Amino acid sequence: QGEGCRIVPLSGHVGFDSLPDQLVNKSVNHGFCFNILCVGETGLGKSTLMDTLFNTKFEGDPASHSQPGVQLKSSTYDLQESNVNLKLTIVSTVGFGDQINKEDSYKPIIEFIDAQFEAYLQEELKIKRVLHNYHDTRIHACLYFIAPTGHSLKSLDLVTMKKLDSKVNIIPIIAKSDAISKSELTKFKIKITSELVSNGVQIYQFPTDDESVAEINGTMNAHLPFAVIGSTEELKIGNKMMKARQYPWGTVQVENEAHCDFVKLREMLIRVNMEDLREQTHTRHYELYRRCKLEEMGFKDTDPDSKPFSLQETYEAKRNEFLGELQKKEEAMRQMFVQRVKEKEAELKEAEKELHEKFDRLKKLHQDEKKKLEDKKKSLDDEVNAFKQRKTAAELLQSQAQQAGGSQTLKRDKEKK
Repeated sequence: QGEGCRIVPLSGHVGFDSLPDQLVNKSVNHGFCFNILCVGETGLGKSTLMDTLFNTKFEGDPASHSQPGVQLKSSTYDLQESNVNLKLTIVSTVGFGDQINKEDSYKPIIEFIDAQFEAYLQEELKIKRVLHNYHDTRIHACLYFIAPTGHSLKSLDLVTMKKLDSKVNIIPIIAKSDAISKSELTKFKIKITSELVSNGVQIYQFPTDDESVAEINGTMNAHLPFAVIGSTEELKIGNKMMKARQYPWGTVQVENEAHCDFVKLREMLIRVNMEDLREQTHTRHYELYRRCKLEEMGFKDTDPDSKPFSLQETYEAKRNEFLGELQKKEEAMRQMFVQRVKEKEAELKEAEKELHEKFDRLKKLHQDEKKKLEDKKKSLDDEVNAFKQRKTAAELLQSQAQQAGGSQTLKRDKEKK
């Protein structure tokens, strides 16, 4: 305003209240990801409900009942609504509840969830991280499908939910709720809630700390577990085409809140609390896994003297501890190697001693055999010499006899003459 100052006209409003708009635009450009785990026995309509929730037809083959164990099948789809892109991952439990022995049915699910946490933790611990482009596969919501028995929860359901409640946001739903009557359904919901509370199972509660959604979330918490019906078939009801299931006794409308809680589930899961489910997964379940994992590695917030935690000192301590253990293992392996060498040398000496003894025995046997052969040869030589002498004497006697016979013949001839 002073003399000589230049006045710059403003082209529009200037302020940091545009920061939320910047964040929204950045998030929309980057896109979102959401991962759902569907847990339930085969044949409860898990795939059909997913198709109905997102109003599309996801590819997939129907699961068989002949699986030797529980297998988790993950499928990722790219969805778009208006200008918002969503990378949706649906994980189904193939063969869950089909085995005769269901004792360890929950273990593959736990291992899968921990594997996603571990993958994210390893990416987070890298020196060069790319978390902004990292495909987050951590499970944000677990839809637990309960069979519409109308009586009580199965032991398998209670055990599985108890094992999962500290690792994932569990939303229990009663599948195929049109299989039981309204009065039975109300009693079944009360029974399920009381059993979950008595067994200490912590299911996901819709947040009520935000004033904008506190009222609707508080109301929806009272409707848990949701009784849902899924259908991809559209029927003409009145003048509208609606998703419904046709029965001989009538028609069940999927999006009619008087018939089922499908609309409530869709509102709570997708429209109102999707971001809270993502946030709870990161701040609660992943942080619990991360803290336990780092404590196993020896990292803590404070040292035994309650002094601030030093990453360098902890790293050096763990490194020295590791080197000490490595030296102990190396020394143990060296001692084992020396012991093995001594044992091998003793075995070789024993074998050498046995060979020498065997050689001496064979040598003595050879000498005895040789002596026997020499004695036999000498005996045979003596016999041959004696035979030759007898032969010579016999020939001499024969020649003398022939000479004597010849002289007598001459004498007789002379006498005749």
